[in-house]
Formats: sequence, structure tokens, C-alpha cells
Amino acid sequence: MTAAATITAPDTADLRAALGGRAIVLVGMMGSGKSSVGRRLASRLGMPFVDADTEIETAAGMTIPEIFAQRGEAEFRDGERRVISRILTTRAPLVLATGGGAFMNAETRERIRQLGVSVWLKAEPDVLMRRVRKRSNRPLLQTTDPEATLRRMLADREPVYALADLTIQSSDEPHELVVGETIAALGGYLRLTAGEDTP
Repeated sequence: MTAAATITAPDTADLRAALGGRAIVLVGMMGSGKSSVGRRLASRLGMPFVDADTEIETAAGMTIPEIFAQRGEAEFRDGERRVISRILTTRAPLVLATGGGAFMNAETRERIRQLGVSVWLKAEPDVLMRRVRKRSNRPLLQTTDPEATLRRMLADREPVYALADLTIQSSDEPHELVVGETIAALGGYLRLTAGEDTP
């Protein structure tokens, strides 16, 4: 489901009640705005916000680039899976921003399906590249052609991201607008908006 401008945003208290104990889980590529949108979304809804990457770094006692360099991607992904499962099991309801590769893990997708509502923040490749160039801590983009690498990753991952419950376009518009679209889409998904059909 893609958010439509015609959907009226639900009352945030009603939305929280409809969520019950579930989490709102943001998925998508690096640079799609998951952390920035997630913080604002959590603030609007009066819910806690957790960034999975930050939790992974805390648990490991090192940065994500250090984990990749010292332990490799496979060990990072295993830790990521465990951390996300623990967060969803023990700390929901909350807004959770996940790393770009987290949703690719079938076990993680199933855990999110059971305990949350997944929201894919979908961004075009040029938008992603403009954003990720601002930071040098992207281990998977430390290649001779980062843009080609990102486009390959996007092609591989988009069919899986498309399995998310909701899809929200993340463009160069202010993140507050993306937050509003997300709240409206969640309202429709949770049958809160009068006259709207559930997807």
C-alpha cells in the first residue's frame, strides 16, 4: 500500500491503541531516512524510538564498520538478527529503525510480521546516493564504484522490501511530510480512517 494524499491522519491515541503491543518497524535502504523519520514519527505518536544499528554497536562494544572489518558481514548479520528479535520481544510497542540489510533475513521478516507493522521507506537511487555520500561509515559502499554497488543492492533488495505491510515514498521533501504520510497510511492499514478500506 502506498500512502495517498486523500487519507486523513487518524488520532494518534487511536493509532497507538490499534497498534496494541506491536512495533512500527521501518525498513529500506541506507539513506532512505529511517532514523530521521523514525525519531520524528515516534515523537508524534508518543512512542519510544530505537535505532537497531545503535543497539548493535552498544551490544558489540564497537562501531558497525569495526564489526564488519574485524568479524565480517556474516557475524554482523547474525548479531543484527538477534538484537532486532530481542528489541521486538522485550521493548515493543515502539518505533524501530532497522539497517538496510535487516529485512533480507527471513527469520527477521517473520519476527517483524508477528510483532510489528513494517513500513518500507522507498527512495530513488539518486536520492539515496546524495544522502549516503554525506557519511563515510557505510561498509558495503567501500568499493571502487559506490553508486553501481548501491544500484545492485537496490535491485536485489527491492523485491524483498516490497513485502512490507506499507510503502512510503521517501524523496527530498521534508521528513515531517513523510511522517505525516506514514501516520495516515498506518491509520488506513489499522482500519482507523472512516470510509477507508483495509488493504
